[in-house]
Formats: sequence, structure tokens, C-alpha cells
Amino acid sequence: MLITVDPAARVSLAEQVAAQVRVAIARGDLAAGDRLPSARDLAASIDVNMHTVLRAYARLQEDGLIELRRGRGATVLRSGNASFDRLRSLVGELRDQADALGVPLDQLMTMLQGAR
Repeated sequence: MLITVDPAARVSLAEQVAAQVRVAIARGDLAAGDRLPSARDLAASIDVNMHTVLRAYARLQEDGLIELRRGRGATVLRSGNASFDRLRSLVGELRDQADALGVPLDQLMTMLQGAR
């Protein structure tokens, strides 16, 4: 699993890490039972503070995607291939609607980025 962060992004480093793990689970790159790298190892590999990774892992645990156990690390609780496929379908529908309304792709992207 390759995780990268952009320190200049408006989104926190912890949220960037959590989002990339969510996507990996949704795509099926990470399946139920798979172990995530230790917070220390992941932090070293992406050059962030270990507590940043721990915040990301805590958020994923709150979302019910991973389980954290002291001394055992983080384990994926559920897979998400179907969720990713549904999201892809929704994106296609959104793109079709934008095309029908004459909204250019760059404007749609700006709208999506501001929708949080």
C-alpha cells in the first residue's frame, strides 16, 4: 500500500492518510483481516509524526473500518469493493447530469472540492 501526503494541501495530514486507506479498502486493495503498517513504520515512510498516523487510524476506527489493538496494530475490518463500484456509478451519474446542464468538468471538480 502506497501512501503519500502533501504538506501544502488544505486537508490535514492525518485526513490525507485516512482518506487513502479508505480508498484502498473501497477498491479492494485492502481486505478484511489485512494488517496496516504500524503507526511508527508508516510515519517514517511518509515522513510525518507518528501521532499523525495514530490520529488517522483513530478516525478509521471510529468509522468502523479498522480495529486497533495495543501490541497487535491495526487490522481492516471490512472490505469495500461494492462500495467503490457504487461510488463509481454515482460519479458517472453526476458527470452525465453535469454534461446535460452544460457544466464543464473543471467547474464540476471545483464544486466537488468545495462540497465538504
